[in-house]
Amino acid sequence: MISTIEISGIGVIDRATLDFGEGLTVLTGETGAGKTMVLTSVNLLLGSRAEPALVREGRSRAQVDGVFTLDEQQIAPLVEEGIDVEDSELIVSRTVLAQGRSRAHVGGRMVPASALAQTVAPLITVHGQAEQMRLKNPNAQRDLVDSYGDQAHQDLLAEYGKAWKEAVNAKRSFDDITKNADERIEETESLSAALEAIDAFNPHEGEDEELRLEARRLMSVEDLRRFIDTATAFIRGTDDTDGASSLLRQSRDQISSARSLDESLASLERQAESIAIDVETLGDDLGAYARSLDADPTRLAWVHSRRADLKKLLEGRADDASGLIEWAQRARKRLEELVTSGNNPEAAEKKLKEAQARVLEVGSCLHDSRVRCGRELAEKVTGELHALAMADAKLISTVEKTKPTSHGLDEVTILLQPHSSATPRPLGQGASGGELSRIMLGLEVVLGEKSTTKTFIFDEVDAGIGGQTATEVGARLKRLAQNRQVIVVTHLPQVAVFASHHLVVTKNDGLTDVHVVEGEAREAELTRMMGGDAHSPAARRHAIEVLTSAVPQSQG
Repeated sequence: MISTIEISGIGVIDRATLDFGEGLTVLTGETGAGKTMVLTSVNLLLGSRAEPALVREGRSRAQVDGVFTLDEQQIAPLVEEGIDVEDSELIVSRTVLAQGRSRAHVGGRMVPASALAQTVAPLITVHGQAEQMRLKNPNAQRDLVDSYGDQAHQDLLAEYGKAWKEAVNAKRSFDDITKNADERIEETESLSAALEAIDAFNPHEGEDEELRLEARRLMSVEDLRRFIDTATAFIRGTDDTDGASSLLRQSRDQISSARSLDESLASLERQAESIAIDVETLGDDLGAYARSLDADPTRLAWVHSRRADLKKLLEGRADDASGLIEWAQRARKRLEELVTSGNNPEAAEKKLKEAQARVLEVGSCLHDSRVRCGRELAEKVTGELHALAMADAKLISTVEKTKPTSHGLDEVTILLQPHSSATPRPLGQGASGGELSRIMLGLEVVLGEKSTTKTFIFDEVDAGIGGQTATEVGARLKRLAQNRQVIVVTHLPQVAVFASHHLVVTKNDGLTDVHVVEGEAREAELTRMMGGDAHSPAARRHAIEVLTSAVPQSQG
């Protein structure tokens, strides 16, 4: 669940802290107070696009910090991704800079903003106008039916996905042999020639860097000899001057003389002796290096030639010798596939037919399962609609077979029959905004029994409704919140009265604040929502009487 969200510098919100609890939480406030910015802040934590326009005027950045309290089931996949979860709490942060860039942190570690969609978004289900529109999409309706399915249905989905992938691979292999014969021959010849050239060259790991360093050394022999000779002269000296080695020996002799007068200098004498020996050895090593320097134009020409040949082999294949070796390994595997498949087109055709038959076989089983799941889901949601002031409405699921796709053989359509004499019509054609709100809520109540999501956020779930219908919506949200955290942005007091926690968004002098209301303060807010005078005790009593009297009726 979401425990806390801290918002800073987003839109009309200068700074606000929201503490959420378990059960049903409502977020209310006058239009324009900033409720939308609160939802925008939550969506930023879930990976939504960060727009520079979100940053409050006069601020250099906007920031949202969220604390999520997780159970073991939610923690496990995060730990597998290397995300740190301490004391069952996950800390998520999103920063939006006015210049347009954004940063994200999960568990104290910086991550790409896109990673939030994979790590944080699964923890929360958000419903708003966009989700209502998505309900009209046949693909989304198919996903709803699939999400309702039991484990056997999920196994069929996985089995079909595997069968489809095998059929796609078999089709690709068959096409390599038949429809793309000329291309296959050309690819075979190209790979064979490339591998022959690479084998003849016989590169080894890191060779390109070795050749580069050797070429630089061979081209710089004169400069190297000049530098080394000068360094050697500084150590060994010249006919006119003493070198470092001679000076160190003289220094050592002076220390030895001093040590004969003071034994405490023995360690310094040994140190001087060691340094003198090291410097003499360095001079010997430099001399040996200088003697090894050889311009060797023949070797240099060979290195240049090999570098040129390697560069030609790398073109279009890799960036370095190690990459070229890996490319050759992949090319050998592909060449083997081309040769093997080309030698047995009948086997490839047989494999394709078997794979296609498997798709139809598993797809048919999946179709039957979708028919069953769709019928059960529609029946359960219909029951929810009856309790949401759609007493005569009926939800219907149809599953029609179509040509095979990666999702199955089916086109799933959910239809709404508003009353018994009406013609059922797809949700995308006949459902109003208020009907879609209730259908979405009904679906969530039914699917919530199977969903692993622990937090639901609803925005405008009460759009287009009022009166007793709104009361029933509030009751259903309360029911969903019995074992889930449910957060609702609402303007209806009939919904707000069911809340266990009530947050109010207010705006004063251009600044938005969010605070918890309880007792008389909550009564005043509910009165305001009903259009009464929040400062009138009589109006507050009347509002509370009306609202609380509706609660037992809706729960009965």
